[in-house]
Amino acid sequence: MKLKPLADRVVVKATEAEETTKGGLLLPDTAKEKPQFAEVVAVGPGGIVDGKEIKMTVKVGDKVICSKYAGTEVKVDGEEYSIVRQNDILAIVD
Repeated sequence: MKLKPLADRVVVKATEAEETTKGGLLLPDTAKEKPQFAEVVAVGPGGIVDGKEIKMTVKVGDKVICSKYAGTEVKVDGEEYSIVRQNDILAIVD
């Protein structure tokens, strides 16, 4: 199955969270924060959203930083993704 986002939505896949601290301590799953770094998997077409024209500035393959609690989490074919609005993406990481 393939996800195809609509309007100004973007499908992202979170990158792995750090499992150890700088001091070498192993973090349990309950202590890990929700990852903010992600890779763009699919991008909607943009267009008119709430009466404003939205031009999509991210593209598939971009590494991005998303708002901490943004989007809707979905599981497709055993993989976890988040669907966020483009304005929930804070930055593109070069």
